[in-house]
Amino acid sequence: MIPATLIALDWGTSNLRASLLGDDGRLLESRSAPGGVMAVQDGRFAEALFALCGDWIASHDCPLIASGMIGSRQGWREAPYLPCPATLASAATCLTTLEIESPQHPAAKPRLHIAPGLQCIDEQGEFDVMRGEETQIWGAALQGERCCVLPGTHSKWAWLRGAGEISRFATFMTGELYGLLTRHGILGRLMQFDDRPDALRLDEFSRGVELGLARHDRLSHTVFAARTAGLMGKVTAAGLPDYLSGILIGAEIGAATQTEVPPDPITLIGDDALCRRYEIALHLRGLACVRAPDGTTTRGQWLLAMAAGLVGTAR
Repeated sequence: MIPATLIALDWGTSNLRASLLGDDGRLLESRSAPGGVMAVQDGRFAEALFALCGDWIASHDCPLIASGMIGSRQGWREAPYLPCPATLASAATCLTTLEIESPQHPAAKPRLHIAPGLQCIDEQGEFDVMRGEETQIWGAALQGERCCVLPGTHSKWAWLRGAGEISRFATFMTGELYGLLTRHGILGRLMQFDDRPDALRLDEFSRGVELGLARHDRLSHTVFAARTAGLMGKVTAAGLPDYLSGILIGAEIGAATQTEVPPDPITLIGDDALCRRYEIALHLRGLACVRAPDGTTTRGQWLLAMAAGLVGTAR
């Protein structure tokens, strides 16, 4: 058996992903389960953890590190928000640590270290927060003046400087709005959905992006075009979901780049199919972008553990 030095947990709202890492940060094994924060009942987080990787904990005398919603108010233990500007080194001094106990594994009492979230204040004096994305950003190892976008339910735009210092960020509820509008609103009544995760009707999506970019400042009016375009036969039922997706992503990009043009290239971090949509939309806005390498979450967790002195130096 190859000895492990760290168990890294990406513990979000819907899923729990665990990675067993060797002494150089190399991935030895990974597992996942639908045991996210919202799926755990009555605070039985230890039970969910041991169900997924109790054998790892019993076999390897190593620390655990976690990032994501597990550190939220709905999670296992609320971890503090670190104010921006924030660095990997400053986050490493703010880990929330707890000793885990399980009735099924009384001899195993490992220590779990939960990464802090980040907070910043925008130009209107409103707070913004993130949990988990900061670890992905640090895992991408970006240097200098950079901007990165993490598409998702709550899309994040983060601006960096120096050696990976996150100076500020902004959240756009693009994915959540799409889900609400299509599943619980009248817009979805005219739509025909394709269940393939990588399906994309490029023409309809691009038309939506152009509209969203042009009218991002009137979003509640602009999204109604996803209904009228169907009623008037401008977009087919099968094309309407991508048309609406384009409107929302275009509006997000238009709002995020309204007052300043981000430094090229923008780094995209996230799901392949979703990042592809952002690549197309950013290109239509005239902005270059690149993809971050795979595994940024696990790499960021390893770097955070190193900075906190939980593991040795990577070779």
